[in-house]
Amino acid sequence: MSDHRHRFLQLALSADALRFGQFTLKSGRLSPYFFNAGRFDSGSRMAQLALCYADAVDAAGLKYDVVFGPAYKGIPLATAMACELAQRGRDLPLSFNRKEVKDHGEGGQLIGADMTGKRVLIVDDVITAGTAIREAMTIIRAAGGIPAGIVVALDRQEIASESDPRSAAQAVAEEAGIPVIAVATMADLLDFASGNPELVGYRQPLEDYRSRYGCRPTR
Repeated sequence: MSDHRHRFLQLALSADALRFGQFTLKSGRLSPYFFNAGRFDSGSRMAQLALCYADAVDAAGLKYDVVFGPAYKGIPLATAMACELAQRGRDLPLSFNRKEVKDHGEGGQLIGADMTGKRVLIVDDVITAGTAIREAMTIIRAAGGIPAGIVVALDRQEIASESDPRSAAQAVAEEAGIPVIAVATMADLLDFASGNPELVGYRQPLEDYRSRYGCRPTR
């Protein structure tokens, strides 16, 4: 497992953003783990998380000119990542959207840098159904930007529905023709649990869950 993947999962566990047990998801599925990026709730945790995001994107070799955070969780994530990139000597423009269009002051739905003609990296926590990411790409294109890739914290690598063998991340990547980069995946989570004496007991429930809901392998 790559260093940034292990660091991310350890950070998520220590922040209680990653929990093990029995959790009913919005889909109704009973999951042996739960991830909540909202628990990265301090400056130190966000800085460490941004480091993991930046390392994951660097490892993927993606080329981009602007960092974009979809409302709401994507905004602090993209901001933290832009700060980390600046620390590395790459001071990139940052943009994000409002959920509601503002009709006073500066108005509009977008805040931040102009994206016209620029390659845009979308930063978010997860892709569940893909709705928010698709909306973000529509907003970016309408502003003249070019979606170049998406980075998320965790890819659960599970089917979005019983009728589609793809995960939501795979569906978005195929539809948009851009890569979806995950700091860590379900496969990484299995390796992480196997190597942690306190979590090894969750290995089998994780395997069982993947056997039932796992998506098709990425080509």
